[in-house]
Amino acid sequence: MAATPSSLQRLHLIATGGSIMHNLALALHQRGAQVTGSDDEIFEPAKSRLASAGLLPAQEGWFPEKITADLDAVIVGMHARPDNPELLRAQELGLRVYSFPEFIYEASRDKQRIVIGGSHGKTSITSLILHVLRYHGRKFDYAVGAQLEGFELMVQLTDDAPIIIIEGDEYLSSPIDRRPKFHLYQHHIGVISGISWDHINVFPTEEIYREQFRIFAEMTPKAGVLIYDQDDEQVQLVTVPSSPAVKYIGYGPHEHVIRNGKTFLLNKKEEEVPVQVFGEHNLRNISAAKEVCKQLGIKGKEFYEALGTFKGAARRLELVKEGPNSVVYKDFAHAPSKLKATATAFKKQFPQRRLVACLELHTFSSLNPAFLPQYAHTFDAPDVAVVYFNPQVLAHKRLPALPPEAVQQAFQRPDLRVFTDSRELAAFLHEQNWQHANLLMMTSGTFDGLDLNQLAAEVTQ
Repeated sequence: MAATPSSLQRLHLIATGGSIMHNLALALHQRGAQVTGSDDEIFEPAKSRLASAGLLPAQEGWFPEKITADLDAVIVGMHARPDNPELLRAQELGLRVYSFPEFIYEASRDKQRIVIGGSHGKTSITSLILHVLRYHGRKFDYAVGAQLEGFELMVQLTDDAPIIIIEGDEYLSSPIDRRPKFHLYQHHIGVISGISWDHINVFPTEEIYREQFRIFAEMTPKAGVLIYDQDDEQVQLVTVPSSPAVKYIGYGPHEHVIRNGKTFLLNKKEEEVPVQVFGEHNLRNISAAKEVCKQLGIKGKEFYEALGTFKGAARRLELVKEGPNSVVYKDFAHAPSKLKATATAFKKQFPQRRLVACLELHTFSSLNPAFLPQYAHTFDAPDVAVVYFNPQVLAHKRLPALPPEAVQQAFQRPDLRVFTDSRELAAFLHEQNWQHANLLMMTSGTFDGLDLNQLAAEVTQ
């Protein structure tokens, strides 16, 4: 019997403080389930959100006594370790143990599953689709990896929605399941937005990484649809049409014009449709979302109508502040392909303005000396290019020390500025001349607490 959200009433989440896991806890709580959880560290905003719902654990840590035989299931997050005492207790009791993707699949067995995969763009494509569906009053469930404007949670599971839109992360499913998440959802409609080697700690070679997407592509069922970026060379290697029963749809960047720092799409009638996002990567994301929506019965005119109010996914090329001669944006970009796409798009959107761009190396891959050469010439577009990293993060990830000159050499940009102290970085940025200049801050971290709002106010005054 499928594990519908309403059939599982007593659930315990191991590593409940994670970004997606605490959203799942809140979604299940809203459905009326009895939800408990544990974690050894819980940060904001998860802490406050769980507390307001009465779901915040009384103490941080792992408590195997919480795992009792009357639980319907245990859901384990990626943050837990294989020897987690609560996980071991659940296994000892023979309880059903789900990873996040396993649970989402079980809860959506009877729905049409649309899974958005790719090294980059998947959050933006997913959020575009959700925005269009909601604009037109369609019923849908979803699981997405970022907080979206207008959506209270990152997960929604109901019994009556006929479809579910899932952001298909290629990272591991759980500490005891080494399969990529997007292999477990069993999509009916799949998207591959682009492939660029990432997660070197899990996929040590580019070939092993690419293989995960080939498997995903070949999982497309009979009468299923695979939508893919037709210009991405790595994608072309894995999306070769191999089944006459599958519909293959390639896409490229949407036709457009740029005028005075604003982007306008061109529809079939060559009419201009203003949008609030920009850059070739976002124009490709729009094309992907349009193809998915077409499969779901939303025609071009309806799609463009909804698109006009789409502001973008949180932290994905997000406007912080705009002034008469300057703008400040922040972006989640950290992988080489995302860095190059974002910086290039920004310079193209505002060609008359000087661009100061800062990247924080924060992930395991980005700080790994074996991976750093992937950044060669990806940061050539900005007029002033800055890289920041915290040596303590290297120590925490058990990586070797990283000399600033090695970073400069890897990026192959002699004038690259490299900082390892956030106060020195802030001082450098405050000293810049911001007349007819823009600032772009890119990280999956926080630049160690740098006050971006205060900086943005100075830049745009």
